[in-house]
Amino acid sequence: MEQLTKYDLARYQRQMLISGWGEEGQVKIKSSRVFIAGAGGLGSPVSIYLAVAGVGEIRICDADVIELSNLNRQILHSDKRIGQPKAESAANTLRELNPTIQVIPCRAYLDERSVDEIVGKPDVVVDCLDNFETRYLLNTYCLNNRIPLVHGAIWGFLGQVTFIYPPETPCLRCFFAGAPPKAVFPVIGATPGFTGCFQAMEVLKFVTGTGTNLKGKLLMIDGEDMTFATVNMERKESCPDCGGLRR
Repeated sequence: MEQLTKYDLARYQRQMLISGWGEEGQVKIKSSRVFIAGAGGLGSPVSIYLAVAGVGEIRICDADVIELSNLNRQILHSDKRIGQPKAESAANTLRELNPTIQVIPCRAYLDERSVDEIVGKPDVVVDCLDNFETRYLLNTYCLNNRIPLVHGAIWGFLGQVTFIYPPETPCLRCFFAGAPPKAVFPVIGATPGFTGCFQAMEVLKFVTGTGTNLKGKLLMIDGEDMTFATVNMERKESCPDCGGLRR
């Protein structure tokens, strides 16, 4: 088990004041390993806030390179890094924000052949992707390995977040039975900003054992009129991914 240093005690003192968190919770964070799929709009705030919170190991995966059109929302990157791999750029930013944590960049595409080697066995997986085909792949992998999956997605002003951990919760396919058609979707940078912050919060609550996760609930945030809605979901016994699981 990790031990807190004087540096840790000073750096994280404000979050350790949270009821139920304390030094014990911070040790759990320091000992935790999180896999983040995507270093773009959602992956940026997720990884930044997990890094500054002191998550011990962050593995961040993205096969793409930085383009100018990314920079209205992907705050891990900058103009000077256009053309560079997103995973490496992300790692450089996160190491600057917190030099005491381990950041492992992975520039690769997730598929059925590579997912086991790339994801490994982290404590939590965070879905910061922009396509449902790879989301379903992660969903199945997390199901098979009993790893919680924090899902997030955005469109324009809209964001959504849920905490997936069958058999306690529905799986991703219970929420979304089929993938929507591929499209270049509109986005303002603040939308993945607040959505990614909620995802990071879900991770930190799970790791420390504080608060209540969004189990069986899809949180929907509409930034255009600042409304929040929570949709309750049940597992589907007919679900091809999680239907056969038993508590």
